[in-house]
Amino acid sequence: MAYFSYIALKNNKNIVKGRVEADNIRDAREAIRRQGLLPTRVTDESTQANKGSAGANGPKVKTVRLPALSLKDKIDFTSTLQTLMSTGIPIIETLVFLENNAESKKIRVLSLELRRNIIAGSTLGETVEKYKNVFGRVFVGLVKAGEDSGELDKTLERMLQLFKKQDATKGKVIGALLYPVFVIIVAIIVVIVMLMFVFPAFEGMFSSMGAELPVVTQMCINMGNFMKKFWIVPIVAPVALVFAVRQMFVVPAIKKEIDKAVLKVPLLSKLIEFSNFSNFIAVMQVAYDAGIPIIDCLYLSNLTIDNFVLKDAIIRAAAKVQQGTHLSVALRSTEKIPPMVLFMIATGEQSGRLGELLYHCAEYIDRKLDAVIDTFTKMMEPIMLIVIGAIVLFLGLALYMPLFGLYSNI
Repeated sequence: MAYFSYIALKNNKNIVKGRVEADNIRDAREAIRRQGLLPTRVTDESTQANKGSAGANGPKVKTVRLPALSLKDKIDFTSTLQTLMSTGIPIIETLVFLENNAESKKIRVLSLELRRNIIAGSTLGETVEKYKNVFGRVFVGLVKAGEDSGELDKTLERMLQLFKKQDATKGKVIGALLYPVFVIIVAIIVVIVMLMFVFPAFEGMFSSMGAELPVVTQMCINMGNFMKKFWIVPIVAPVALVFAVRQMFVVPAIKKEIDKAVLKVPLLSKLIEFSNFSNFIAVMQVAYDAGIPIIDCLYLSNLTIDNFVLKDAIIRAAAKVQQGTHLSVALRSTEKIPPMVLFMIATGEQSGRLGELLYHCAEYIDRKLDAVIDTFTKMMEPIMLIVIGAIVLFLGLALYMPLFGLYSNI
């Protein structure tokens, strides 16, 4: 007989630790299950020095590389996981259900891998950490915190609300940018059609006039002839432009300069700041409620920020908090956080209701973001009309200036 240490789930949510006496690891697992517990890790104490080997922790499961989950996949996965676990269904059976019934193939394959790892003795937190490229570090950190606090089901519910909020925020920002992008694409198509087909059709008539063409008209005709001869250019150029822009955002040095520049544009800067801080405050609130220390909350929340300037500011604030500065004071030093948010955080620190005040901060940021998006959308309409009008005016003048010149010479 040997003694086995174990980590198990009680009532599918509370983590308990203990030791049992059994002949082998299989009998130890059975003894743990007879106590109404779900074993997640069982270790032979006689081989404690070799912890991590296949003999001590069960079969070693190879980590399979999987593609990252989209936000929609995370919502579907977390929703099902939270619903079934809150009803008392064991994690293994929950994963089996997902493995067989999930709509997304990625979720089905992922559920299989998670189940294999948990059966081999890993906790859910340890398992998702192996697949942090799939879930993201925020998800991993919150799952581990929920597991450690014994409130995994509540943490999953908070995460579900967080993901839904992020999805809504993403939809609002994309919706605000969709109209100007659509107008720009239509304008480009119109210009290409005019240059390739309309101006060349008038070239013969212009030549028969015998008069020297205006510079603008000649330039448009030359561009149209070039694009007709090298027709692949209008197709490849937009694709190359999109690829080049994407690459600019991949290179850290270039992206940092772009992030600095966009924060200097009056209305766009507010859109960028509020969309980033919306996710930042929401993650901080969920992490704080899950029992994560405030310094870790800051670093975890900072993972959601895309703008280099804002991210660096939060990192400096986190360093000050680590040195003993109050959260509100450290965040005020960034000169980026809205004063209302700073005031509510300071009040929460003084009253001991930081979690509640962070929730209200998230609501406040969301309202401000909605207002900025509404203003941005309303301003884009006249700006786009001016842009389209300028393009039409330019093409019209290029097309009719030779005719005006001809009439003036008659």
